[in-house]
Parts: sequence; structure tokens; C-alpha cells
Amino acid sequence: MEEEFKTVASFYDAMSARITAGMLIENGIAAGVFGDNSSYISLNYVNPVEVKVNAADYDAAMALLAQNDEESGQDTED
Repeated sequence: MEEEFKTVASFYDAMSARITAGMLIENGIAAGVFGDNSSYISLNYVNPVEVKVNAADYDAAMALLAQNDEESGQDTED
């Protein structure tokens, strides 16, 4: 059976994508970084680096990313 992947985030830099994928993995959601194989960073503005998860994990991943964004926003506002 072939797994379907869904994009949960897109970035212009591979490091941010890897950090996001790592956070998802640490929380039990398998994630992968796609499109970061270019040695020309400027190409990522045309084709962003994407973080993808299995379709079955999409809702949980989006909820976790939203929670992380809220917590990050609270930290910077205090």
C-alpha cells in the first residue's frame, strides 16, 4: 500500500524545515523534509522546502504546529 504525504509547512530555508520536522518527530509524528537538495539557496524561493507527514497524521501535525506557534508568540510578547 502506498502512503500519501501531505505538506504541513513550507520554508525558504532548509534549516527551518529541519527544525520543524524534528519537532514533529520528537512528538511522535513521522515527518520528512522535501526539496532541500539544491546547493543554490536562492532556488528555494522558487520551490520552497516542504515538511510533509503521512496523510493520517496531518491533523495532529497541524494542531501541534499551531500550538507551537501560539507558544512562540506568547514568549515573544511577554
